[in-house]
Amino acid sequence: MTEHIFRLESTYAELPPVFFNKLSPTPVSQPSLVIFNDKLTDEIGLNLSTMDEKDLIKLLSGNLIPDGVEPFAQAYAGHQFGNFTMLGDGRAIVLGEHITPSGGRFDIQLKGSGRTPYSRGGDGRAALGPMLREYIISEAMHSLGIPTTRSLAVVTTGERVFREDELTGAILTRVASSHIRVGTFEFAAIQQDKAITRALLDYLIHRHFPEIREDENSALSLLNAVIQKQADLITHWMRVGFIHGVMNTDNMALSGETIDYGPCAFMDRFAPDTVFSSIDHRGRYAYANQPHIAQWNIARLAEAILPLIHEKREKAIEMAEDSLNAFESIYKNRWLIMMCSKLGLLEINETNEKLVTDLLDLMHQNAADYTNTFLDLSQKTLPESKLFKTEEFKSWQIRWHKQIKLEDQDLESCHSLMRSVNPAVIPRNHKVEEVLTASEQGDFKPLHNLLEAVENPYQNRESLAPFQVPPRPEERVLQTFCGT
Repeated sequence: MTEHIFRLESTYAELPPVFFNKLSPTPVSQPSLVIFNDKLTDEIGLNLSTMDEKDLIKLLSGNLIPDGVEPFAQAYAGHQFGNFTMLGDGRAIVLGEHITPSGGRFDIQLKGSGRTPYSRGGDGRAALGPMLREYIISEAMHSLGIPTTRSLAVVTTGERVFREDELTGAILTRVASSHIRVGTFEFAAIQQDKAITRALLDYLIHRHFPEIREDENSALSLLNAVIQKQADLITHWMRVGFIHGVMNTDNMALSGETIDYGPCAFMDRFAPDTVFSSIDHRGRYAYANQPHIAQWNIARLAEAILPLIHEKREKAIEMAEDSLNAFESIYKNRWLIMMCSKLGLLEINETNEKLVTDLLDLMHQNAADYTNTFLDLSQKTLPESKLFKTEEFKSWQIRWHKQIKLEDQDLESCHSLMRSVNPAVIPRNHKVEEVLTASEQGDFKPLHNLLEAVENPYQNRESLAPFQVPPRPEERVLQTFCGT
């Protein structure tokens, strides 16, 4: 029955077999649907409407494999906190690739679907809280206009998983342009077979960068294309105060999408050194470090494809370094354009850059909320707050308004630009934790309320008020966890 509804391809499985292991998800005892993303199915033309609910739940839990589908777990490596490790999908299995009506291609992956050859002693399962966290944050990121993997559904399994506590087991259905990572190329390079790396490179270019397929040096062109995509992505993260938390090379998707929402969070008080990961003791993946880590990760990609850039290693290194050294200026230019737009400024110059950096310094000194400060600045009148009462801010505000006039703008058009790039609401950490706690107890109403609030994040409205308030001291979430 399902072969007429759920057709999937598996072009990834045409790569050398070292890149994957074919296996089916481990069946679960009593799957139950928690949430299903109807809007996403409409967006990508995934027609599941004629499947009855029991079969749909079986499909989303891995208990039903459609005819002709050969699921697989992917192999990859990665630098985790700077240390190289052999990895792979230890608790995730790709069902295959869905083709949209317009020809787009998306992996359909079940996360938490059981042990694989890459589980490294793990149970291959996931808990409800982390899977709902990924659902909430990934869908919020999409609504914020940030490239991201998406979440199709979460089901509970009827089984318990054991971490620090005994928790409800769950499976997330993730939708991604692909799951090819920097770490996938690191894994290919370790095979010490140039043909294997070439096969992966050609596949990635065909799938994500067809415009460079005919370039004379496709490996170097790929490196440059990845630099552009990652500079864009990190700029978006910085715009909304998002902190990924674990920017390991296995968590950098070469499609340019945000992937793997473990110990991630949105910043409340502005502080460049903000860290949320429970295991990031030295601040490697702090908010302000994200651009530098992106460049570091891309350098690991460059190392993996050096033999394809030039046959002479010294020349390949020279060519790769020229590209990598450009990342900083590419990113800084995009960051400055973005930050100026957050202040409604159109011109990119030293005066406007000083306005940006001075405001950020004032926000840091006054522990100002990152999201609400920019939202408040886009309103006709400013609320009473510690920052806005300071003489330093009042002096800064005079300079800001002067620049707006020098750009021949009126305040209304400036505010309009600001409201288009500064969200009125984000999925704040303490609100997400409230949702996860309630969901573990079987109450999913807070989940739906939060998802509704973050669905149109640039439209300020009265109903958002409970979601806009920064956490009280006792509500602050200082650490988040990966769930494994």
